[in-house]
Amino acid sequence: MKAQDESDFASYFAARRDHVRRTAFLLCGDWHKADDLTQVAFVKLYGAWERIRERAALDAYVRACLVRTSIDESRRPWRRERTVEILPESADTAAADIASMVVEREAVEKALAVVPPGQRAVLVLRYFEGLDVAQTASTLRCSEGNVKSQTARGLTAMRAAMTSQAGGTAA
Repeated sequence: MKAQDESDFASYFAARRDHVRRTAFLLCGDWHKADDLTQVAFVKLYGAWERIRERAALDAYVRACLVRTSIDESRRPWRRERTVEILPESADTAAADIASMVVEREAVEKALAVVPPGQRAVLVLRYFEGLDVAQTASTLRCSEGNVKSQTARGLTAMRAAMTSQAGGTAA
């Protein structure tokens, strides 16, 4: 790889690694696995760096690598363990708001954890990454109708999980 490409990759990595890691966490629910997914996504990007002519497509490429790797990893039998990790809090949050934010975030994470990996990927891309139906379909290499149906099914599964967590009342 050329020195300029190395420099460009290093700059891109430094600018985007935290965002990619947070997206990976939402896909898998575990910070250690998120680190692994992030690493794999950036290794794949590094290998394809010279072939990617359109630098505006870098985020889409990394996102696609991340989603595909997450789905692949979730299919492996040794990845079917349950985690009980507590999320680290951000330092700039007011102390009074922390408790309600933790409870809400844990409820969403628990609900997201019961959603099948494909539906989870669609939900993360649509609602966390802010992609529209067409962009999500392109990232996942599926039809827009599939994205819509997976979104509906994923939201239904999350709603049911959150309702059961709340003891029968919608959260």
